[in-house]
Amino acid sequence: MQVNPYLFYNGNCEAAFKFYEKVLGARIEAMLTHESAPESMPTPPEWKKKIMHGRISIDGEVLMASDAPPGHFHQPQGFSVSLQVEDPADGERKFKALSEGGTVNMPFGKTFWAKGFGMCVDQFGIPWMINCPMEN
Repeated sequence: MQVNPYLFYNGNCEAAFKFYEKVLGARIEAMLTHESAPESMPTPPEWKKKIMHGRISIDGEVLMASDAPPGHFHQPQGFSVSLQVEDPADGERKFKALSEGGTVNMPFGKTFWAKGFGMCVDQFGIPWMINCPMEN
């Protein structure tokens, strides 16, 4: 069995995936738009280019997502996408990139449990935690 987060965006899933590709080295594996759906699935004309299903991998881990249907988007809350990064310098770089244009909830820095840790919400509204664990 595999557990993968499925994220919903407010019409900007494609931009988010391209951003993660750039700043996290993610690999876009799928990005299906509503225009590729059968005609029997009614879709408003302005929604044809929106993402019906997307899939990216980040260092072999999978995130899936889509644009929430019109009128169904809710701001994400109650979770964070957590990245475990070995090198604190790389962790800080990823944190700065993810938080650019978003909000920082906890600045990246050394903690009693990690060589580096930070919490932010990216410019697309997705909450992230970057953790660089202490060596065993």
